[in-house]
Amino acid sequence: MTMLLDLTEQLVEIESESHNEGAIADFVVSYLAPFGHLEVTRVNHNVVAKTAGDDDTRIVIGGHLDTVPRHPGQVTRREGDLLYGLGTADMKSSLAIMLELATKVELPIVPVTYVFYACEEVGRAHSGLNDLFAVPNLVKGRVALLLEPTAGGVEAGCQGTLRIEASFGGVRAHTARPFRGVNAIHRMAEALASVSGIQPDPIVIDGLTYAQQLQVVSVTGGVAGNVVPDAASFAVNYRFAPSTSLDEAERWVRSLIEPFIDGDQGDVVTLQDGAGGAMPGLTDPFIAKLVDMASGEPTAKVGWTDCATFYERGIPACNFGPGDPLLAHHPDEHVNTKTLEAAYGVLHSLLSEAAR
Repeated sequence: MTMLLDLTEQLVEIESESHNEGAIADFVVSYLAPFGHLEVTRVNHNVVAKTAGDDDTRIVIGGHLDTVPRHPGQVTRREGDLLYGLGTADMKSSLAIMLELATKVELPIVPVTYVFYACEEVGRAHSGLNDLFAVPNLVKGRVALLLEPTAGGVEAGCQGTLRIEASFGGVRAHTARPFRGVNAIHRMAEALASVSGIQPDPIVIDGLTYAQQLQVVSVTGGVAGNVVPDAASFAVNYRFAPSTSLDEAERWVRSLIEPFIDGDQGDVVTLQDGAGGAMPGLTDPFIAKLVDMASGEPTAKVGWTDCATFYERGIPACNFGPGDPLLAHHPDEHVNTKTLEAAYGVLHSLLSEAAR
């Protein structure tokens, strides 16, 4: 089935960095349009293709069209059964599978909606799924499958994520006379130490371990080499288990920082971005069937995916795709024919044998 690798290469050759998905959306529409068993709808740079059937029993299969920015010098090339290039693992190999399934499986045992959407790799506010969910019933279904890279295994649900920034004030002064000022970086140090010393406990849900993580991801401050700084800040990212709500996660992170906050100095703690996670959903018949057919035991998705977007709308979801997640966004990102064909085979069989 070298056609899958050929199709992946075609998709990889189409530049589709976030906010620039017009050309690849054009390709998807033109690829699907000739097939009469599909109802194809385009909303901005998002494409939805639906087979006939009842939305209440429908399976939604989704993949994002965008990629992160290209690494300097990164080129598309083939080496035997390997295809290298931006987006090969995350996730244009999955898009190739979706296109083949949509066109080859004309009468799936359950109705299917294929969702190709924009802007997954940037802030959630920009996600093309927002446009699609705004159209009544367009992406309605009873269960969703995101073809995020999982190396052919099932990664169930996903962790939540948030980013909080803590900003600290001070007073400028000459470094030769620091007693005339207040050093914002020094004031920030205790809060930074409080956060950096935390190792969140892993959480086990339905036998799957969600490895929670708290990391400082940026630090800013400083004016010049001879000036006591009057402002400093740091940002933290918290990856939390899906059994924890976004509000609970935010309160916990704030509890680590706020004891060191002084409003009179202009200090402030701000939630920059956040989204809850998705529970594993392993009891859903479709997901359970996928687990039986896929390679290995299911694992927890420790990153955030749009499983959470579906879960918050009452639709259980999981992740399954051919790409290796360890290669996502890597300069040597690639996919191989064997895993590509294996993932396609599982999904093709699933759409023929899935529990009614």
